Amino acid sequence: MSMKRRRVIAWGVFVVILLGCIGVVAAARRAKLSATDGEIPVGQVKRGDLDLKVVVTGELRANHTITLTAPPVGGGALQITRLSHTGAVVKKGDIVIEFDPSEQLYKLEQNRSELLQADQEIAKARADAAVLAAQDKVALLKARFDVRRAELDVQKNELVSAIDGKKNQLALEQAQRVLAELEQDIQSHTASGQATIYLAQEKRNKAKLAMDQAQQNIDKMHVTATMDGLVSIEKNREASGGFFFEGMTLPDYRAGDQVQPGSGIAEVIDSREMEVISKIDEHDRSNVKTGQSAEIEFDALPGHVFRGTVKNVGGMSMRQFWEEQLGGKFDVSIQLSKADSRLRPGLTAQVVILGDEKKNVLYVPRQALFLKDGKRVVYVKKGNGFEQHEVKVQSEGESRAAIEGLNAGTEVALVDPTAPRKAGNSGAASPSIGGGTP
Repeated sequence: MSMKRRRVIAWGVFVVILLGCIGVVAAARRAKLSATDGEIPVGQVKRGDLDLKVVVTGELRANHTITLTAPPVGGGALQITRLSHTGAVVKKGDIVIEFDPSEQLYKLEQNRSELLQADQEIAKARADAAVLAAQDKVALLKARFDVRRAELDVQKNELVSAIDGKKNQLALEQAQRVLAELEQDIQSHTASGQATIYLAQEKRNKAKLAMDQAQQNIDKMHVTATMDGLVSIEKNREASGGFFFEGMTLPDYRAGDQVQPGSGIAEVIDSREMEVISKIDEHDRSNVKTGQSAEIEFDALPGHVFRGTVKNVGGMSMRQFWEEQLGGKFDVSIQLSKADSRLRPGLTAQVVILGDEKKNVLYVPRQALFLKDGKRVVYVKKGNGFEQHEVKVQSEGESRAAIEGLNAGTEVALVDPTAPRKAGNSGAASPSIGGGTP
């Protein structure tokens, strides 16, 4: 092997060794980071009791509501004459909305007049049929008498001349034809009279049906509550002429407004079944259980604290793809302890779920916990540097987390020492997992 080739190989070995040394040094720096005092804020591992309260925001919703609509009657728009206000307490059967019944009253009187006219037409048709029947009866008796008389004259043909006998025979045939035609006419008169009566009766039935419908529509002008509850008035989208866009402010329906049949005007809310719906972070899921107490303060009612109980905790994590937070969200429903007439769906609230209390545990500030390679770690202060330690998190509260794997009094970093920091601003670092201070 030539001297030149041995020299190249030697340089290659040297470079490999140098790169290995650099890697070892870098790993050591990652395991133990030097920092001047005060550059990285620190907290201590402490022993004590940990209150696992969970603070979230929520929205009040009703499990059972009934929408009251304008009655589906023909004739165009309806006018509201009386309307209960939002928050009004109503009982089943109480009138919530009243509409102007003028048009329906007009139709009722019009149909009543048509009904009376149909009754008169029926009476006249029956009278005409009775008169015609009496006339036909007289004509029938006369025709039968003529036939009988002609039959008697024919029986005398042996005693009269041939010419007179022929006349008697022709007279009999004529009387019989008249009787047969009259009997057919009587049947036709009877059917025609009955048809006239039927037409008048059909007209009466139609007028009666329209009259009943008008009366029902008048009754529908009073919209009543079908259950006990609270009234919530809907927004009047027709106030803008049907033009609407997201975020647009619309007035509530009020007396005097014109509405289309079938439009939703108000809701009756079962105040006994209202609950607050909220979402909790994944790391708070283990701290929230069914049956726990909760304190609720609605933004619209500052200073008033309502009591509730956790009714249900979702078993599936929900997360939107555009959300940046770690972990998903779980739905939580909180049942209010008692009804209040001031509450209505849509109110936002600040909720404090009173979780369990851990006794005599080691805990650190939640902002001292970090997620590295899928593991929960802290950075323990060693001299002027920090060492990464994996810990087991038992439970987490709003600002503190119970852990295993460290001793009381150990100092831990409150920001990630491995995160790049701007010059002159050593405190700037990536956000911690938990957030909050002890």
